[in-house]
Amino acid sequence: MSAASFRADARVIGLVATAHGVSHFFQLLLAPLFPWIRAELGLSYAELGALMAIFFIVSGVGQALSGFIVDRVGARSVLFVGLALLGAAALVMGTSSGYAGLALGAMIAGLGNCVFHPADYTLLNRRVSAPRLAHAFSAHGISGNLGYAAAPVFLVGIAQLTGSWRTAVLAAAAVAIAVLLLLLLNRSVLDDRAGLSAADGSRARSAAAGSSLAFLKLPQVWMCFAFFLVSSLAIGGVQSFAPTALHELYGMPLTLAALAYTTFMLASAGGMLLGGFAGARTSNHDRLIATCFVVAGSLSVLLGLAVLPAVMVLPIMGLIGFGTGVANPSRDLLVRAASPAGATGRVYGTVYSGLDAGMAIAPVIFGLIMDAHQPGWVFVVIGGFQFLAIFTALTVGTSSRRRRDVTAVA
Repeated sequence: MSAASFRADARVIGLVATAHGVSHFFQLLLAPLFPWIRAELGLSYAELGALMAIFFIVSGVGQALSGFIVDRVGARSVLFVGLALLGAAALVMGTSSGYAGLALGAMIAGLGNCVFHPADYTLLNRRVSAPRLAHAFSAHGISGNLGYAAAPVFLVGIAQLTGSWRTAVLAAAAVAIAVLLLLLLNRSVLDDRAGLSAADGSRARSAAAGSSLAFLKLPQVWMCFAFFLVSSLAIGGVQSFAPTALHELYGMPLTLAALAYTTFMLASAGGMLLGGFAGARTSNHDRLIATCFVVAGSLSVLLGLAVLPAVMVLPIMGLIGFGTGVANPSRDLLVRAASPAGATGRVYGTVYSGLDAGMAIAPVIFGLIMDAHQPGWVFVVIGGFQFLAIFTALTVGTSSRRRRDVTAVA
């Protein structure tokens, strides 16, 4: 492939990945600032936690619906609206006088967040050459992790420097607006309608002639949804209670237990980088996912059994994160293979709503486990969800191979 083609792909990947990083940044917009918000507004932790629930509920429902809008009006316009809504949400929160304003801001942020997966993946599938798609999905996943990592440092740093959580939130609004301006300046690069070939356009028009809900009849779409739901339950368990569980299970200081989570996230980002190369070398993405999750799930269960010394916790958390990260690009390619022509946005929106659902449910499940004083079961159940995800991935992969074989024969 030519150098010009490489540069064109790199620009699309860079712009979409930057926007995706902002969406993950905004998922942690309030959580790092809870101590300041609680002190000023006198809110309970339950009320603060409810703000996060509002965000993910709105995002989950909206994500399934936004896929239809992406397929109808184009991914570029929807992505622009999503970034604008994130900026508006931060402005509403930063100028709010009480809980109602924060809740309204959380709703607006959820609406903004819901568009990114269907819009991002539609843009990548239409504007990046097929041989580089695995690398594109890898960069997309890494940017999300970087957004998660940047949010606490950025927000807490500004809050400590200025003594105001509102200033930190308003600074986050500036981040969203700046990235929106960057994308507007490069809007021609993100023209997903221009990225459709004549054949793609013909297939898309044929698909549009049928029912826009026809894709919901495909079993592989719902198995993809199940995969995202189950795998996000595992990730949600790590994000919500892994540090606390490690503290109780191994007697680790909370600072070291938090470092174990950081190790997980950094190793996951490294795994995504390698996963882009691995995904580009195989068409059997379900089998690559299965291999990664067998390793990650087994190590999770081993960690929960507490048969190893505490000194092994950080390396094992790193290996779990690495295995999970390697699977990520193949996960997105698996969904691509399961998507019928002309329904990319709808399929990605639907299956990724399973991710929001899992992230909303996981804290409840693992909170009950911690309330029962069973910290080891946190990791055993995490491993169990990863093993269950293997079944869903293999089911989707087998279905895709059958369709591929039938097409080849025809």
